[in-house]
Amino acid sequence: MKFPNKAYLEQLRKQYPKGTKLQLISMRNEKYPILPGTVGEVTHIDDIGNIHVRWQNGSSLAIIPEVDSFRVAGAEN
Repeated sequence: MKFPNKAYLEQLRKQYPKGTKLQLISMRNEKYPILPGTVGEVTHIDDIGNIHVRWQNGSSLAIIPEVDSFRVAGAEN
């Protein structure tokens, strides 16, 4: 496993600070993925760059930015 550099982690933490609402588009490589459209709140970003989220369905599964698709809730694409 390759750890991201500090600049990448700082950028992620600035872009998705604690409390940011995210909406999942798709989650891959997970036995029990969160359903598309589910909204959650960022709790923290760990040292390997996973975005930890408290989902509205009660799950606390993390998002992997390079693998999963998501957007800031309410943001237009």
